[in-house]
Amino acid sequence: MTDRGGRTVVVTGANEGIGYHLLRALLDDGYRVAGLDVDGANLRPLAESYPDHVQFHDCDVTVDDDVGTAIDAVLDRWGRIDVLVNNAAVFQFEPFEDRTLADTRREFEVNYFGSLRLLHEVLPHMRARGEGIVHNVSSGVGLVGHPGLTGYASTKGAIEALTRSLRLELHGEDVWVTVMHPPLTNTRSAAELGYPDSLLSDPADTGRKLARKIDSTGPVVTADLQTRVGLAVARRVPYLVRKGTERFLEPDG
Repeated sequence: MTDRGGRTVVVTGANEGIGYHLLRALLDDGYRVAGLDVDGANLRPLAESYPDHVQFHDCDVTVDDDVGTAIDAVLDRWGRIDVLVNNAAVFQFEPFEDRTLADTRREFEVNYFGSLRLLHEVLPHMRARGEGIVHNVSSGVGLVGHPGLTGYASTKGAIEALTRSLRLELHGEDVWVTVMHPPLTNTRSAAELGYPDSLLSDPADTGRKLARKIDSTGPVVTADLQTRVGLAVARRVPYLVRKGTERFLEPDG
């Protein structure tokens, strides 16, 4: 591991998928990393093997006390948080008419309000230090939509708006808030959508690519050029979104 001068990154939803592989790549690059998750099966062994560089905190981002306790513990031990990655997210894949309000509230509690809880704990520390970066992990569905993901897409659209607004509020400070866009990745959640493997990125590859962008401060951080171009095309040519997701739609008539 290279020496990153004690730079510390907090990652939520870090036990598996993109969050886990991002954390692993950051560890390999010499960062100190704190993983927050309700499941620590993959993170506890890392923390035991690399006690000086890895912390695991059992944290439900929907619980105020969990979030406050976890962030206090990171600061007590390492004294700083340089980067926060708000990655924790859930989604429920089903038609709108089959959903309840409680289903969507759950998605907002984790995906949106969970990120807000972390921001309320971490931003004051960053502003007091005069520097810091927050990456709010978003999704292309928050920009262009997706059949069966009305709740999840809504949470990601809200994350996009939250991030743009915070950037305006923090203008002139060396504290940056971005939206981070991974490609469609072969995670446990994405598997529910049934996309062909050829369209899905490997989680370890996605994690490594995002780790290389961890100190980026632009408004939109993408894993690679292909992801950036794909998002731009999808927004400008809505027909491609309809064409790409038509198998999720009921036949007309």
